Amino acid sequence: MIKKIFLIISTLLFGMILFSSCSEKKEEVKQEPDKKMNVLFIAIDDLKPILGAYGDKFVISPNIDKIAEHGTIFTNNHCQYAVCGPSRASLLSGQRPDYTQILNLKTLIRDKRPDVVTLPQHFKNNGYNTFGVGKIFDPRSVDKFQDKASWTDYIYMKDLKFHEGYNPPEFGYYQSPEHLKKIAELRKEAKAKGLSDKEVRKYILKRYKVAWEKADVPDDAYEDGAILNGGIELMKKAVKADKPFFLAVGFKRPHLPFNSPTKYWDLYDESKVPLSLNQEKSENGFDLAYQPSWELSSYKVPGYTYKEIDGVIRIPEKQQRQLIHGYYAATSYVDAQIGKLMEELKKEGLEKNTIVILWGDHGWHLGDHSMWNKHTDFEQATRSPMIIFDPRVGKKIEISSPTEFVDIYPTLCEMTGIDLPEDLAGLSLKPMVEGKKDRLKEYAFSEITRNDEDVIGYTLRNDRYRYTAWMTNHPMLMKKYDPKNQIGEELYDYKVDPLEKKSFIKDPAYKEILAKMKKDFIDYFNNKRAVKGGK
Repeated sequence: MIKKIFLIISTLLFGMILFSSCSEKKEEVKQEPDKKMNVLFIAIDDLKPILGAYGDKFVISPNIDKIAEHGTIFTNNHCQYAVCGPSRASLLSGQRPDYTQILNLKTLIRDKRPDVVTLPQHFKNNGYNTFGVGKIFDPRSVDKFQDKASWTDYIYMKDLKFHEGYNPPEFGYYQSPEHLKKIAELRKEAKAKGLSDKEVRKYILKRYKVAWEKADVPDDAYEDGAILNGGIELMKKAVKADKPFFLAVGFKRPHLPFNSPTKYWDLYDESKVPLSLNQEKSENGFDLAYQPSWELSSYKVPGYTYKEIDGVIRIPEKQQRQLIHGYYAATSYVDAQIGKLMEELKKEGLEKNTIVILWGDHGWHLGDHSMWNKHTDFEQATRSPMIIFDPRVGKKIEISSPTEFVDIYPTLCEMTGIDLPEDLAGLSLKPMVEGKKDRLKEYAFSEITRNDEDVIGYTLRNDRYRYTAWMTNHPMLMKKYDPKNQIGEELYDYKVDPLEKKSFIKDPAYKEILAKMKKDFIDYFNNKRAVKGGK
C-alpha cells in the first residue's frame, strides 16, 4: 500500500511541475508562430481505454492521466481494424483498410501501395527529422528497416540497450528465474534432438509459452524499459539537430504476454481485480462476430485450461483474475515509462514547443463475451484511447463524438502547419483540440475479416449505436453493395445496453434507426471505404 501511495504521489508531483510550466508560458509559445512544433508520437500496443482519464477506477495510470488533464481526450475514438498490422497501416497511411489492402499480419504495405506516403515520411519530406524506436508499424507489414522511407534514424529491437548486467529477455518476454530455467531445459532437450535454431524456438514455444510474468528486475530489464532508453537517446539526438523533430516511441505492453517488473504487480490486489460483467454471447448475435481467442489460446500456461464452447473460450475465475491482473500491471508499467519520457521532454526544454499524441492501436477483450483478444467488431476491440496535448492550448477538453485513427494524419499536419497530402481519409481534429468544435463526423467506421478474408464485418459507431453488416464473397473486391452478399447484421444500443447483451436487430422499436444506419452503411460501402481519401 505504501508503495502504491508513493508511486501515485511522485508521478502527480512530476505532472504538476511539467504542466504548470507549460500553462504559465503558453503565451511565450504563441509569440513564435513561425517556429515549427515538434511531435512526440507515443504508440502503445493493445492498450484499451482502461485508464483513469477514461473513468477506470481500478487502474493506476497517473502519467497518462496527467497528459489528459491538460490535453484533449477522445472518449469515443475507434481504430479502423482491430488487429495490430492493419490498424497501424491505416493510421500511418491516413487511409482505410480496404484502400491499403492490409487485412492481415503477412502483407507488406508497399507491396500493395508502393507509392504511399506515410505520416512520418510526410514529416520527413517537409523538413523534419523523423526518429523511431519500438513498435510503430507492425514489423510484419514493412521492410526490415521499419519502412526505410519513413525515418531519418531508427533504433531497432536488436539494438536496444537493456539494464547493465541483464541479457535481453528470452523471446523478448521472460526474465524470471523460474521461466528461464524451464526454457533452458527445453532448449537443451531440443538441441539434443538435433534441431536447428529456428526449430528450437518453435519446439520451446509449443510446449512452454507463459501468458504473464512478474520478475524482480529493473524496468529496463524488459523491452519497454529498453525502448524508453532508446526514446531518450533519440530525443537527445533530436535536440542537437537544427530541425524540428517527429519522434515516435512504440511501447509493446500491455500486449500478451502480460509481463512487467514485480513492483507494478504489487500495486494491485488480485482478489479485487474486476471481472467482465458480461461473459455471454449477445442475444440475436451473429456467430462469426465471435472467435475462440486464438491469440491467448496459443499460450501454453502450466495449469491453465481453455475450454472452447460455442465459438468462445471459458476460463476459470482464478485464471481470469491472473490475466486481468497482468494486463493492469503491464499498463501501469508502460505508464511509468511514459512518465519518464515526459520528464525527459521537460529536462530538454521541449515541453513548450512539442505536441504529444498518445494512442493504443486497438482495444482488447478481457473476458467480455468470453473472449480474450482483439480481432472483433465489438466495442471492447474497436474503441481505442487517443489523447492529444498541445502546449499552446494547455487545457483539458473531452470529446465524446466519434473520431477515428485515420484522423491523426491530417490533425498532426494541420497542427504543425504542414500542407496536407491530397485525399486523406480522415478529418483534422485541430478544431476540437483548440476547443472550437466538439463534433466533426457522424460515424467511426471499423471492420474485421473472417474465413480467410472471404467475409468482412463492417461496423458503424455513432454516439449511441453500433450497426454491423457482414458481407461475403470477398467484399473488399466488390465495387457496389449487393444485398445477396450480406449474410448477417447486428445493432447495439449502448445507452440501454452498454455490455452488448442483446442485438436489437429484430426489435420493431429500432426499425427507423436500423434503416438509417443501413442506408449510411451502403453509402459508405459504395463510395468511401475502398477509395483513397474516402471520408
